[in-house]
Amino acid sequence: MTPDLVAALRPLLTAEASAEAYASGSEPGDLEQAVWLRLLERLETDGPPRDPQGWLRRAVRAEARRTRRTTRLERPYGVEPADDARPGPEQHALTAARYRALRDAVRRLPGRCPRLLEALLSPKDPTYREIAGELGISQGSLGPERSRCLGCLRRLLSPEVASRGARG
Repeated sequence: MTPDLVAALRPLLTAEASAEAYASGSEPGDLEQAVWLRLLERLETDGPPRDPQGWLRRAVRAEARRTRRTTRLERPYGVEPADDARPGPEQHALTAARYRALRDAVRRLPGRCPRLLEALLSPKDPTYREIAGELGISQGSLGPERSRCLGCLRRLLSPEVASRGARG
């Protein structure tokens, strides 16, 4: 695009875009950009228009009509596309990684702790009586042993939790 053509058309384009933009539901700057792009495309294929001012007025009106049609056809989403209420694949992957880290840490615990915590984390949701029977300990000692095991697990996980970056 020649600098003379740009300098000659800029004030006219600004005025025409300002006059047409609000009726078409767009911003004047957006309309100007679309017309400059259309002019560049025309210069590549057909060369400069014979009547640049007339061409520019027609181009502005055509872009305004196109914008109006597009605006009439567009409908807003019912919900935000990136809806945080429903977990996406990233959230599922992070949750699975946390569960794997927890299960790995549970397996590294001493004594009966791995079996006790695996029973507590079981999807079958056994009762204390069932867990105590499975482990061969009294139901009354299950609570204190669970507390000791959870304390061990906290100490085991604290370096991993502390190594995560700051959130926020």
